[in-house]
Order: sequence, then C-alpha cells, then structure tokens
Amino acid sequence: MVEKANQKNEPKAEPAQQTNAKTAPESAATPTDPAEHPEFEDYGVTFEVVEGEEVVGGKKIRRKGVYLLPNLFTTGALFSGFYAIVAAMNGMFEQSAIAVFVAMILDGLDGRVARMTNTQSEFGAQYDSLSDCISFGVAPALVSYSWSLSNLGKIGWMVAFVFAACAALRLARFNVQIDTADKRYFTGLPSPAAAAVVAGMVWFGTESGFDGQAVAGIAALLTAFAAVMMVSNVKYNSFKELDFKGRVPFVAILVVVLVLAVVASYPAGMLLAIFLIYAISGPLLAFKRKK
Repeated sequence: MVEKANQKNEPKAEPAQQTNAKTAPESAATPTDPAEHPEFEDYGVTFEVVEGEEVVGGKKIRRKGVYLLPNLFTTGALFSGFYAIVAAMNGMFEQSAIAVFVAMILDGLDGRVARMTNTQSEFGAQYDSLSDCISFGVAPALVSYSWSLSNLGKIGWMVAFVFAACAALRLARFNVQIDTADKRYFTGLPSPAAAAVVAGMVWFGTESGFDGQAVAGIAALLTAFAAVMMVSNVKYNSFKELDFKGRVPFVAILVVVLVLAVVASYPAGMLLAIFLIYAISGPLLAFKRKK
C-alpha cells in the first residue's frame, strides 16, 4: 500500500524511469561491455589463437586453438632450417645441408597430413609459409655464404641476400595466386627445389673435398641462378596430376626401387643432379614451347 501511494503521489518519477530505461540498453551496448561483446573478454597476456567465427545452430561460435598434428611437422621443418644455420656457423656444412633436405621432407608431409586428417586451417597455411621462408630462404643462403660466398666479400653476402629475398617474394606470390594458378604447374622454381640446389651444392662440394674458396665463383652463379628462377615466370611441372592411389604396372615399382638404391648409394651427388636438372628443365621447356 505504501508503494502504491508513493507511486500516486510522485507521478513525475515515471518519465525519469522511462528515460533511464531507454538509456540503459544504449550504455550496455557500448563496445566496452564484455557481457555484450565476448570478443573483449580476454584482457592482458593471452596465448590463444582465434581464427574467425562460424555459425552453428544460428549462433556465432569463435574457432579457438590450432591443430596439433600438421603444425608439429611444420615446427619440425622450421627446427631443421634453424639447425642448418647453426651447423653452418660452426663449420658443419654436411650436417647443415642434410638438415635442409630433412626440412623438405617434413614440409612435404605437413600439408598432406592436414588434408588426410581434414585439419587444414588458415593459421597452418601462414605458419607453413613463414617456416618455408626460413628453411628454404634464409637457411640455404647462410649455408652457402658460410661455406663459400663469404670469400667474395660484399658480392658474396649480396648474392646470399638476393637468394633469401627471392625466396620470400616467391612465397608471397604463391600465396596470393594460390586460388587462380594452374595446379599442374608452378610459376617459378619452388623454394624447396631452389634450396635443394644450393644445399646439394654444399653437400656435394664438402663430400668431394672441394675448397669453398676455390669454387666461390661457381657457388655464386649457382645460388644466383636458383634465386632468379624462383621469381621468374617460368613454368615448372608440379607433378600433381600423378595418381599415386591408382594401379600401376609392376615394373614401375622396380623403377622406384632402383632410383632409391642409386640415390642411397651417393645421396649428395644424386640429389644435386636431380634438383639441378629440375631447375634447368623449366627454361628448357619454355624455350622449346617458343620454337
């Protein structure tokens, strides 16, 4: 009764209450209110990754976290590239070259594992590109520089830098053209193949007993050639049209076994020859098409 009487005796209080009722939702809808805007829930230091939102059951749900398995392979490739740099700084050139090839194997596995397990993500794609820039750009350049190019002075470190920069440019171009490029071909020499040419050169030279100072000019030309091919518009076969799931003649297995045996018998020379032939095949096929 008292409350009713007060409401009758104070009719002017109702407009004030209505005004407050109108302004309350406006203040609650401000972007600084964590209750209405969950994207502002995390303050301070956080180690979470949010890739975006997806609608599930009419509600927007943020996708948090990363996939572990494919990113483990990418991390392994990054570790191999970093180890190659450290090994080259300590004069262990054979180990550094082998580490680059190990990074190639792990880099080839992370994408396939992601597709097989349906764990592709934008984070994984960006992480893979950054790992490739170090493992197939910076690492081979520094390995080549430590082994031979340092004897050329400024020209040596300039050639090493050009290789690293071309690898970064090659990866950036690949990322922006990935949706429009012809899947049968690579535009420019792939950075792992270019890294294999440089690492194979160092491995072959070290195993054969060549002095890096004596072959510094050849090393500079080969490193520069691989760098230029990466940023060129020359088409390289991607071999993605090969069907590894279908049946093949029995002799194909024998050929694969023979190739593996030859490579295992002399890995330094055979790997250098294989990737050098692949690097040269692009310009040769382009010249043949023009004719």
